[in-house]
Amino acid sequence: MSLFPPAACPRLVVKIGSALLVDAQGGVRRAFLEEVAADIAARAREGQQVAVVSSGAIALGARRLGLAKGGRASLEDAQAAAATGQIALAGVWAEVLAAQGLTAAQMLVTLGDLEERRRYLNAAATLGRLLQLGVVPVINENDSVATEEIRFGDNDRLAARIAQAAGASGVVLLSDIDGLYDRNPALPGATHIARVERIDGTIERMADRGSASGMGSGGMVSKIAAARIANAAGAGLAIASGHVAHPLSATVRHTLFVAERTAPARKAWLAGGLTARGAIHVDEGAARALADGRSLLAAGATRIDGHFARGDLVTVEAPDRTLARGLSEYDSVDAVRLLGRRSDEHEAILGYAPRSALIHRNHMALL
Repeated sequence: MSLFPPAACPRLVVKIGSALLVDAQGGVRRAFLEEVAADIAARAREGQQVAVVSSGAIALGARRLGLAKGGRASLEDAQAAAATGQIALAGVWAEVLAAQGLTAAQMLVTLGDLEERRRYLNAAATLGRLLQLGVVPVINENDSVATEEIRFGDNDRLAARIAQAAGASGVVLLSDIDGLYDRNPALPGATHIARVERIDGTIERMADRGSASGMGSGGMVSKIAAARIANAAGAGLAIASGHVAHPLSATVRHTLFVAERTAPARKAWLAGGLTARGAIHVDEGAARALADGRSLLAAGATRIDGHFARGDLVTVEAPDRTLARGLSEYDSVDAVRLLGRRSDEHEAILGYAPRSALIHRNHMALL
């Protein structure tokens, strides 16, 4: 059985890595794309709506412009290569999908489009309407304007965020590797992991930061981060090799990260956030309270990192792990003043009527 069959997965997001799309000389692997387009068409005939997150623009543009290091010698080179390669990449996708009777649409997004709530909702509405119309959105980060500081940095996490925005129940990361191994797969005795029920420290330590091709920007670390985002939104995520004929139709070896229960849309958005203005460190008592579904009170906070305003996204940190993401009820200056203090002390400390918590449970997503 192929990954995420249409009967069980009404909407699917497929991410295709650079090493699969672009050959060693920087040209498009058109025959591969034609096979993928045929697979998408077969799924569409069975009623599945498919969105594609497509890498490859920088590699294609670098070849056309004759840039060194695959267009990644500098930020300016990468931006120029992306601007040139994106139009070529979109053209090829439009052609191979049209040959299957499908219409393609292009969506270029930035980190802010999916991290700022209003822009996220706008992007989600556009994506949803395209899928309802039977169009195949082809999505990429807008690398022509993204900077090193403000970007996804890899399309693995972008694909997970797109799945969240689209309300997809499955994500397939087609890559140059067939899944997660307990150690670097190049090492003797490496064991393939077929199924992950929960991402914990043991799973994270298995990740290898390298990419086999050297062409892409995301290794196994980014794929596990993507799985966290997808699972938090109720979507399963599979890592599978694209080095097979018709990779979306074939039964291929893969690693499946199983989704936990679906979170409410707003909490899923919070959990999948990649940027945070600061962090609130807490003691074990507060960590237990959060696990029981309670709000974060100042009495359990031990340290504040960063400078943030009320309403900014922050993380909640235990000594050994990130517990949650949420919207702060206070700015960082006042939060520092309240550290470790009981709620009945807050008004005297602040000089105004306090809010009920540092982060209210309705504005927080556990990780």
